[in-house]
Amino acid sequence: MRVVSSAFKNEDFIPIKYTCDGQDLSPELEWDLVINAKSYAVIVEDPDAPGGTFIHWVIYNITTNRLPEGVPKVYKSQYGIQGVNDFGNVGYNGPCPPKTHSPHRYYFYVYAVDTLLNEIKNVDANKLKSLIKGHEIDKGFVMGKYKRK
Repeated sequence: MRVVSSAFKNEDFIPIKYTCDGQDLSPELEWDLVINAKSYAVIVEDPDAPGGTFIHWVIYNITTNRLPEGVPKVYKSQYGIQGVNDFGNVGYNGPCPPKTHSPHRYYFYVYAVDTLLNEIKNVDANKLKSLIKGHEIDKGFVMGKYKRK
């Protein structure tokens, strides 16, 4: 499944607007429609974080093949159900690596799911992945990098 963003190309740097140094908006994402998918889920991961993979966004029960820029940081919106990221917040929090680090990679994973998932408040990425297990039809990603000045 192909995943793209109008904000950055795969393997390019993520503009500051989408990070903790800017407006911290979620970037626009779009992906291929998958036959038999009833919903989609997005998990954004930083595998380069000092303590292991750090989660920046968890959103599921998305019923279209795109998300606009700046999805509101609320549990339930017109775009889907948002879980808790590793900052402890609901919704998207963008790249914010330690200033001394070389660029981190941020994977915007999109999962095509054959069902609508039960709503669970404050779901985290691990729980969402376990809910998707057995229902995942396809998966894709776009990866962006970020280094703080």
